[in-house]
Amino acid sequence: MLDIKNITYRIAGRTLFDGASLSVPSGHHIGLVGPNGTGKSTLFKLIASELDLDGGEIAMVSGASMGMVRQDMPDDDTPLIDVVLASDTERAGLLAELETPIDADRMSDIYMRLNDINAYEAPSQAAIILSGLGFSDAEQSMPISAFSGGWKMRVALAAALFRKPGLLLLDEPTNHLDFEAIVWLENFLANYEHTFLIISHDRDTLNKVVSHIAHLDQQKLSLYTGNYDQFENALAQKRLGHQALFDKQQAHKKKMMAFVDRFGAKASKAKQAQSRLRAIEKMDMVDALIAERATSFSFPKPEQIASPIITIDDVYVGYEANKPVLENINLGIGGEDRIALLGANGNGKSTFVKLISDNLSAMSGKIMRHSKLRVGYFAQHQSDELDVMLTPFEALRASIDQPEPKLRALLGRFGFDKTKSDTKIQKLSGGEKARLLFCMMSYDAPHIMLLDEPTNHLDIDARQALIQALNEYEGCVILVSHDPHLVEAVADRLYLVKDGCVNPYEGDLKAYRQLIMDQRRKERSDARKAKKQKKPVSDKFADAAVNPTVNAAKMAELEAKIEALTEQKKELEAQMSREQVAQNQNQLAELAASYDQINSDLTATEAAWFEAQS
Repeated sequence: MLDIKNITYRIAGRTLFDGASLSVPSGHHIGLVGPNGTGKSTLFKLIASELDLDGGEIAMVSGASMGMVRQDMPDDDTPLIDVVLASDTERAGLLAELETPIDADRMSDIYMRLNDINAYEAPSQAAIILSGLGFSDAEQSMPISAFSGGWKMRVALAAALFRKPGLLLLDEPTNHLDFEAIVWLENFLANYEHTFLIISHDRDTLNKVVSHIAHLDQQKLSLYTGNYDQFENALAQKRLGHQALFDKQQAHKKKMMAFVDRFGAKASKAKQAQSRLRAIEKMDMVDALIAERATSFSFPKPEQIASPIITIDDVYVGYEANKPVLENINLGIGGEDRIALLGANGNGKSTFVKLISDNLSAMSGKIMRHSKLRVGYFAQHQSDELDVMLTPFEALRASIDQPEPKLRALLGRFGFDKTKSDTKIQKLSGGEKARLLFCMMSYDAPHIMLLDEPTNHLDIDARQALIQALNEYEGCVILVSHDPHLVEAVADRLYLVKDGCVNPYEGDLKAYRQLIMDQRRKERSDARKAKKQKKPVSDKFADAAVNPTVNAAKMAELEAKIEALTEQKKELEAQMSREQVAQNQNQLAELAASYDQINSDLTATEAAWFEAQS
C-alpha cells in the first residue's frame, strides 16, 4: 500500500529523517509513535505531498485513495450531514452530473458507478458515523457554523472516516472526543477494512486498534508487530540492560501494590483494585524504561489539613438563572481522594470542576471549604492565555514573588533547564506549554489539584511521567480525562456525571465501557423503531418493514422479493451490455431508469429483511 524508501527531510537546519524507510502492506493498522517533536505529523504531510522530500521517495499503490482529517472546515449554513456527504467527491460529482443534460451512455455509466460505490446507502452511513461521534439526529441537520472548533473537528473526522480511503492518516483523532465517542471510534477503526496510520498518545486506543507500531526514533523508522504494550515490551527488551532500571520499576510496583493491599478487600474499591492489578501485570520491564527516558514531573508536598477538605450539601449549579446544569449535589471530598469524573461531553464535568475550584458559584445549597485549603486548577485552554512573548521564567516571575533561584528550581521540577526556561513561550511545543501550566498551578503546594484534560498535548512517555508524579503527590486529585490508562493508574474513586447529577460509580472503566456500548445499541434500536413507526404503510412490503414482529411468512415474502429483484437486476445488466441496446439511446435511458428503481427497491428490501431479524 505504502512504501517509504530511504527518505531524508530537513527543516530550519534540523534533520527529522535521515535515510528512513518503512513498508506498509495493504490492510495493516499501524500506530506511529515517538516523542513529541521528532516529526510524526511532518511524516504525514510528506506522505500527502504537502511537503517536498530532500531525498528518497514515498510511493503508494497505483489508484489507491488517501484521506486525512481536513483542517479547513466550512463555516456556513451547510448542514453537518451534507458536509460529510460532500467529502466523497466522486459521489457528489456523479450526482451533480445527473442533474445536467447528458447522453444515455453516460447516464448508464453513472448509475452503474453509483451502484458500485453504494451511493444510495451513503446518507445512512454518514448519519451512523456522526451519531457515533456524538451528534444527535437534530444536530446533524444543523448548519456547521453553529458549532465550535472542537465540534467542527469531529465533523472533519467524520468526513475522513466516511470516505473510507485505501490509506487513512489520522493525527491525534481522539483529542477532541469524549470517552463515549472514543469507544465508538475504537470499534470503527478495529474493524476498518483498509489501511490506516494513526498518531496517538493514548496507549489504550493504540492497544485496541493497531496491529503494528512504527517507531520514529533517531531519524529512523522501525516497524514492530503487535499493539502498543507489545511494542513497549519489545523496546524494553532491546534497551534494558542493567539492574538499576529494574530496581526503579520494582519500587513503582511496590507503590501500586500498596493501593491494592489497602483497598482490595473493600467491596466499594475492589474493581479499581483489580484495574490497578491489571496495570501492574502489564508493566513487566516497561515502566522502568519509560521513567528513564521520559521528562520528569514533581509536585510539591502540601501540609496536612483535616478531612473533609470540601463538603457539598444539596448544591445546584449552572450558568443561567433557574437553569441548573447539575442538581442536588451531596459529596464530601477528603484530602487523599483520587477521583475521576466520567460522563459525555456537555453533561457537566467541567461545570463541577469550576464549582470545586470556586470559579463558579452555587445557585443554592452550601459548599464548605477548609479555611487553609489551596486549590490548583489545570485546564488545557489556559495555554491560549499565556503571554507567548514571555519566557517560562518571566511568566512564572510575573505570577510568583520569589527569588530567581527558587523560580528556576520550580521550573526544573517540570523539566525546564536554563535554556528552556529562557526560551520564549511561542517557541515551546504544546507539551512544554502544558508542563509550564503544571508548574504555575502547583507552585504553592495545593491541597487539591483539579485536572481538566491534562494530557492532550503530552506524548506517551510524558503521560507516564505525569502518572508517576500524581501517584507520588500527597494531596487530593480530581481528574477529567478521556485517557483510560491515566484514569485507571491514578483514580481510586469514580463519579458519573449524567442527567444533571453527580453520583459515585461503583464499577470500573471496563464496566463503564460496556455500559456505553449497551446504551449505544439501545439508542440505535430505538431509532430504528421510531423510523419504522413513521414510515407510511402503502403495500405489503412497507407493512413488513414497520411491523417489529414480522412472522416467518413475512420473512419468506421479503426473501422471495430479494431473489426476484436480484434476477431482474442481472437481466437488466445483461440487456444494457448488449451492443444493439447501447446504440439506442432512448431504450438505454429507459433501461437505466428501470435499473435505478430496481436497485433502490433491492436496497430497501434487504434493509427491511435485516431489520426484521432483530
